[in-house]
Amino acid sequence: MKKAIFFMCDQYADWEGAYLSSQLNQQDDWQIVTASVMPVVTSIGGFKTQVDERLDELSQDADLLILIGGNSWEQDYQKLTVTIQTYLQLGKVVGAICGAVDYLARNGLLTGYQHTGNAQFLWKNDKQYTNPQDFREKQVVQDHNLITANGTAALDFTDLILTKLFTKQLEIHQEMRLQRLGFYRYVALYGNPYQ
Repeated sequence: MKKAIFFMCDQYADWEGAYLSSQLNQQDDWQIVTASVMPVVTSIGGFKTQVDERLDELSQDADLLILIGGNSWEQDYQKLTVTIQTYLQLGKVVGAICGAVDYLARNGLLTGYQHTGNAQFLWKNDKQYTNPQDFREKQVVQDHNLITANGTAALDFTDLILTKLFTKQLEIHQEMRLQRLGFYRYVALYGNPYQ
């Protein structure tokens, strides 16, 4: 069984991980694990999530680490920083979106990677952000095993991570196309996917 950890702070952006978690959770060989600093976090949308793992017990053996954005990424957590470094060094896929990319920049975790984020100027005073030349003005960027996205790129983020994880590309792209176009436009272009 493969494991995906979705790490979220309080005031996390619930929509940024929803597409990805729902796609992975429908796979028979994937397990979704939620994690945070606190035992219960509340999303920007008001959803309360009782997490599976706290930061001090965070698994080092997952196959995928996803850092969900939101409004509470200002604090630094040494254990989380070390965990992210470990995952990147082991070649495991790490995905960060929105405010979580700000955390990576502030802690020097974007060094050596092309990346994107909400806005590069937000990192101008971050001493550990040393590679501004690697910033790309794109919705989502993959460089090796790191995938970064801005806060408006939940579908692109999901699409790229699923593309990295799975070989059945056609099904993945069809599902993401359905979400982007909406049901009736999709049916008009490609036929009913449920018949």
